[in-house]
Formats: sequence, C-alpha cells, structure tokens
Amino acid sequence: MKKEIVKPSILPGFMELLPYQQIAFNNMLDTIRKNFENYGFLPIDTPIIEKSEILLAKGGGETEKQIYRFNKGDNDLSLRFDLTVPLARYVSQYISSLTFPFRRYQIGKVFRGERNQKGRFREFYQCDIDIIGNGKLNIINDAEIPSIIYSTFKDLGFESFSIRINNRKVLNGFFDSLGIADKSEVLKVIDKLDKTGIDAVKKELADICENGNIVEKIIEFVNIGGSNPEILEALNQLGIENEMFKEGLEELSKVVRFINLFGVPDKNCKIDLKIARGLDYYTGTVYETILDDYPGIGSVCSGGRYDNLAEYYTDQKLPGVGISIGLTRLFYQLREAGIVLDKDTASLTQVLIVPMNDNIEYAAMTANSLRAESIITEVYMEDAKLSKKLAYANKLGIPYVILIGDEEIDNNLLTLKDMRVGEQNKLSPEEAVRHIKEGLL
Repeated sequence: MKKEIVKPSILPGFMELLPYQQIAFNNMLDTIRKNFENYGFLPIDTPIIEKSEILLAKGGGETEKQIYRFNKGDNDLSLRFDLTVPLARYVSQYISSLTFPFRRYQIGKVFRGERNQKGRFREFYQCDIDIIGNGKLNIINDAEIPSIIYSTFKDLGFESFSIRINNRKVLNGFFDSLGIADKSEVLKVIDKLDKTGIDAVKKELADICENGNIVEKIIEFVNIGGSNPEILEALNQLGIENEMFKEGLEELSKVVRFINLFGVPDKNCKIDLKIARGLDYYTGTVYETILDDYPGIGSVCSGGRYDNLAEYYTDQKLPGVGISIGLTRLFYQLREAGIVLDKDTASLTQVLIVPMNDNIEYAAMTANSLRAESIITEVYMEDAKLSKKLAYANKLGIPYVILIGDEEIDNNLLTLKDMRVGEQNKLSPEEAVRHIKEGLL
C-alpha cells in the first residue's frame, strides 16, 4: 500500500520565518529586551495556558469570542490572549514576594482567534513593560515610559517617530462638562478618528449624543493643535470647572514637563487629544507611537495608566502604567514596507572550518579556541569537494573560512580565507583570531 503524503502547511494567521528572516526578527527582539532591561525592568514568564476563569474573570464580550478555549480532563483551559491579564494574576498571586513598585517586562506569544486577513495574526509576540504600585504609583512613572519608547525605537534604527500622549481624565472630564452619559462609547469612537475619518466619526457621535452642537464641540476639542505648551494653555483657557478635567490637565502638564527631563525631544513626543485608547481599563495617561514616514502602519507601541490592575483577583489596589509592542505585526508591516530588510546572511556563523583530510583533531581544537574567543564557529563535517564547501559558506553568508590540510597541521598554521573579498593567508592561530576579530568590527 502506497504511503499517503500529507502536504506540509500551517494554519492562516501564524507566522513562520526562514533563518535569514528569523535572524532579523531576533535582532529586533533582542534590541527591545536590552532597552527594557536597561531601564531596570525585571523579566517574568507566565504560562501560555491559563485557567479560563482567570482570563475571563471580568466577563466575556470580545475577549471570549477571540479566545482559544478547550477542556483537558476536568480542566477548563485557555491560551492567553495578552500579557496583561496573566500579569494581574501573577502580581496578585505573588504579591507578598514582590518588591513595589514592581517593574516587569515580558516578551512572549499570545493567541487570538482573529478574523483571517493580511497582517493580522492569531499567534504573535508581544513585548510588554509595566510599573505596578501597591496602593499608589507616582505620576512621574508615566513620564518615564516615553523615554523607554524613544530609546527603543532609536535603537531599532528609526529617527522620525511620534509618541502621542493624552489623558483619559481630560477627555472624560470634558465629556462630563457636556453632560454626556455614555463616555465609554464616545471614547471608542474618538479613538477611531485617524482610521475612519472625521465624517464617519461625526456620524457615530451623532448616534450617541443626539445633539449636533455637542458633536461639533467634541470635534473642535480633540482637534486643538499646536506645540505641547500651546495645547496645555488652550486647555487651561477653556475654563472648564469639572474636577476630573482639572485633575487630568494637571497630570498631563506634569507628565509632559518630566518627559523633557527624561531626554525625549519635543519633536518625538506630542500631545494629541484624539488619542483615547478604546480599552476600558485605562484611566489616565495614554500613549500611541506612530512612525511619521509610514502612518499607514498604525500604532507601533501603545499603552497607558490604569487604576487597579488586579481588581478581579485581589482586594488590594494595584495601580500601574505600561506599554506593549506587538512585535510580530510590527516586523511583518516593516518588511512589507521595505523598512526592515532581511539579513544578507542566513547564518550566525562567523567562521567555517573546513578540514581538507580525514584528521579532524586539529580542526576541533581550532574550533574550541575560536569559540573561547567568542567567535561563532562551525566545522564542515561532510565529505565533499572544496568548491561545494566554499559554496556552502557563500550561500549562508559566512564571512571567513579556515582551511586545514596536512601543511597547516604540520606547521601549526591556519589558512584563513576572507569570503567577502576572496583573499587568503597562512597565519598562526593567534594571528588568525586577531585578524577575524578586527574584520568583524
């Protein structure tokens, strides 16, 4: 009976990369991790599978529609759909063992049953940082977050990007002053202004507010522009006596002042009253980051302040502030736009050692000494012609090849070939190491 061959494939919405692409992805991930750690954030890693009752503690809605949920024995289980809810569970569970404010970062995969479309993923990496307080958390922490965003995206190679900042209390206080009851729905509509356009937003607001004059006031308010000081002055000049508005304006003013002290240039951080963040749990400062030359990509890093991270798991109040980078989507979008190019190498190897005879003892000793010098080294073990071995190095983009034959073994030498320029020289092992290190700089 003929064996049935199963066609190899993966599900839609999942991303697999070839090695040269994965190297570029990992470089981005490592840059993000390095920046998070540079600001004193501590790593945690929560399970991919959580109890469904944990992930759905605040109720169903869109979360329940998108969650991957299954049963194993008597256990009702779900794949995590973000890193925030597991963080809330984690902090509540280990609260007596943690030191506050607790600065954590987590980089890991999350899963959502998204509608299948280009650029949307069902499995993707998120890179999150959060600062959690026990009972209270100083507003100055909100000002440090943009400096982390700024540092990270500068190190990723971007020069022109805008960290857009707002405060939900400013928006909600303004809506209060207009007598709007359903502030949450208005926030969600305002947050779509840059995506759907002003006409669509006006139509949705008219359905909620049922008063054309109020709709115009909202549109006029969120479009207040100018420099950060000019926007703050314009908000002050409105003379709104709502306490929530005044509290939010005071917080926004303080955060903007301290952002400058943390070294973020004005051109990279701008107040934008249209930024609302549709998620219900944000209560104060909110952020979105846009690549100025590629606005169509959308927000590449977003987040904000919340009053009580873990209200469904503990009675203790745990306020926090944080951001998230959706790395898989960001990487995909940057590659599609040609901003991030694939590496011209499909290997991390810096030196390929090619034995020219059956005696591999000298080759193994050489590999060990190179690795001891932190030079990534590979030994070609297969029986093949020299041309094929050199073609292997060329195809993978390996910069150096060391050839070892009888002459090299007898005289304690190495023939070092620079594959980038085609030159080769017989060198002592010490000279070869020095030459490789200088060439890799």
